[in-house]
Amino acid sequence: MRFIVMVRATKTSESGAMPDPKLIAEMGRFNDELIKAGVMLAGEGLHPSSKGARVRFSASDRRTVVDGPFPETKELIAGFWMWKVGSKEEALKWLARCPHPFPGQEGEIEIRQVFEAEDFETK
Repeated sequence: MRFIVMVRATKTSESGAMPDPKLIAEMGRFNDELIKAGVMLAGEGLHPSSKGARVRFSASDRRTVVDGPFPETKELIAGFWMWKVGSKEEALKWLARCPHPFPGQEGEIEIRQVFEAEDFETK
């Protein structure tokens, strides 16, 4: 099963500040472990929301583009991984080994299982 592992943004990540080189190296080593174990399918850091946009869909199917930045930092994503693991518990075990993404600050990483094609098959 696949899980998306989302690193929640902070005011620091939303400011556009680059991570400390030591953290980049630690994350690189962690990513190497994930790759060697066949767990990591993808993983990227994201630019701050000031460089992004959202498209809102109305009930009548009208689309409106809203340029960033977006005010609710706690609802934003600073980066992600896509992992293939056997269970949520396995994903949580890997996450327990992850370097703290924002040393010296509070942070949060959310994991969510990804739907697979067979989840939509009717029986």
